[in-house]
Amino acid sequence: MRLPSGCFTVDGSCKVVASTLPHTFSPETVRKLAHAAVSTFQAAREAQVVLTEIQIQYPALKVTARELRGGAMIFLAPQTVG
Repeated sequence: MRLPSGCFTVDGSCKVVASTLPHTFSPETVRKLAHAAVSTFQAAREAQVVLTEIQIQYPALKVTARELRGGAMIFLAPQTVG
């Protein structure tokens, strides 16, 4: 299985607004990533903590989420293994 590359944008209700991910990428995974990012940014706002970006690095995949006025833009980038 090849790791995905691309990004997607969600609004504050985690609805996908735009995506460059392959159609074969799991919609359930997109939903989970969107919910995690939006809820994290919302919790930071409520705690009055400035948080504009989240990065998660796995050995083979980098996930970056950027806050967008209640929503988020989430980038997926395969990492070089070796």
